[in-house]
Amino acid sequence: MTFESLLQPGRVLGNVEARSKKHALDILSEMLSSAADLDQGEVFQSLITREKLGCTAIENGIAIPHGRLSEIEAPVGAFLKLSRPIDFDMPDREPVDLIFGLLVPVPEDDVGCHHEEVSNIATGLGDHVLAAALRRASSSRALYDLLVNHDKSHAASA
Repeated sequence: MTFESLLQPGRVLGNVEARSKKHALDILSEMLSSAADLDQGEVFQSLITREKLGCTAIENGIAIPHGRLSEIEAPVGAFLKLSRPIDFDMPDREPVDLIFGLLVPVPEDDVGCHHEEVSNIATGLGDHVLAAALRRASSSRALYDLLVNHDKSHAASA
């Protein structure tokens, strides 16, 4: 799974003003719901339900909120770069400014998990060079290009 397979330029936003974690999840749910003509409230509830199980923030100011919905057939993502970091309920209180939202389908047997997808995103965003470049990017298009080009550069070196 690649950033390019999950994202479209319209689902990558830079310099987003989010007042709180809940507000950031609301913005993400709006972006994700537009990807597959989903109900924004359902998407938001899916993200919130997962957050209640434990914080989805990882190190270096990055969070990967994710949820499952039966209405989609393939994973879909959205990316936010916040203008100011926000508290994301990390135990160490490290604020978050890079957020990748992910929705995955519910498997027919309802026992499958999406750890591989989240792990792939965490590995990509965990690249400190990429994270620094994303923080320096001045436009949504530049963010999208950085993510997609990161896929391509890592595919070429694999």
